[in-house]
Amino acid sequence: MSFLDRWLPAWILLAMVAGLLIGRIIPGIGDTLGAMEVGGISLPIALGLLVMMYPPLAKVRYDKTSEIAADRRLMAVSLALNWIAGPALMFLLAWVFLPDQPELRTGLIIVGLARCIAMVLIWNDLACGDREAAAVLVAVNSVFQILMFAALGWFYLQVLPSWLGLPVTDAEFSIMSIVISVLVFLGIPLLAGVLSRVLGEKFKGRDWYETTFLPRISPFALIGLLYTIVLLFSLQGEQITSQPWTVARVALPLLAYFLIMFAIALISSRLAGFNYATSATVSFTAAGNNFELAIAVAVGTFGATSSQALAGTIGPLIEVPVLVALVYFMLWVGPKLFPGDPTLPATASSSTIMEKDSSHV
Repeated sequence: MSFLDRWLPAWILLAMVAGLLIGRIIPGIGDTLGAMEVGGISLPIALGLLVMMYPPLAKVRYDKTSEIAADRRLMAVSLALNWIAGPALMFLLAWVFLPDQPELRTGLIIVGLARCIAMVLIWNDLACGDREAAAVLVAVNSVFQILMFAALGWFYLQVLPSWLGLPVTDAEFSIMSIVISVLVFLGIPLLAGVLSRVLGEKFKGRDWYETTFLPRISPFALIGLLYTIVLLFSLQGEQITSQPWTVARVALPLLAYFLIMFAIALISSRLAGFNYATSATVSFTAAGNNFELAIAVAVGTFGATSSQALAGTIGPLIEVPVLVALVYFMLWVGPKLFPGDPTLPATASSSTIMEKDSSHV
């Protein structure tokens, strides 16, 4: 295992602390970064996410994705987890933990509606999940995000509370902002990954592509991840550190959400008969959220200084360390839940954005 991989949790922790310190020491950094936007998309954050997502997507064997997309059982389980169980669970937790905080509660519900299409690729790769399945599920989530986000927002913020006799929230989401988010955060790195695979194998051959090219670009995934974490945490560093009680109140339902969703997804995958790699992919896809979209929607709908936007910002504060911990948990529990499974990683460790380039080929 490489030095970077061995100390991954330490690098992530340092990136989080660095971001918070930057946001606290340089209060104007948030306004400076916020001004660097095009169409509601933060250019510095977009850069980090694109660098982070490109290596995992370049590793995907796209000739296998059609077979995975035709797996009705996999599609049914993933869609049910992401678009039925996930939003419903976040709605329940938001009302249980924040009954007296309507703005924070609304922000959490929006987080629950934004299914993960970006950082899940990193967690899946670290847990030695199925890269091809991850690419397909992320693409499916992207399509459903465009089609379902506004409708589910209307249902969970207005219709369902009204049926239950609870206060409703008026909110109109911009479909265009959702489309732009999907195109930028998934479309660009996916296209780059496909072109890299096709052109690399055509002109240099598969052996060169997988033994020379992929190892060279793999470290950029971790670099992009750490850079993105620093930026995200610095954007709201002052606000977060000055409101520890608010952060704690929002953190509790988020922590419960990530752990419960991961457990439900892992159990469902095991019962459905999936192997280790597919189960890891389904679990991380279901547990993660598209915090970039959640923050953008909250800011566009309620304002940059709103409590709804703050709740969305706290999302990655909790999601990043929790899902890193779940990577280690998955590597540890894998041999126990899937004994003898050929898709189990060679060692129960945190390997390998950089050294797992051919483990699922």
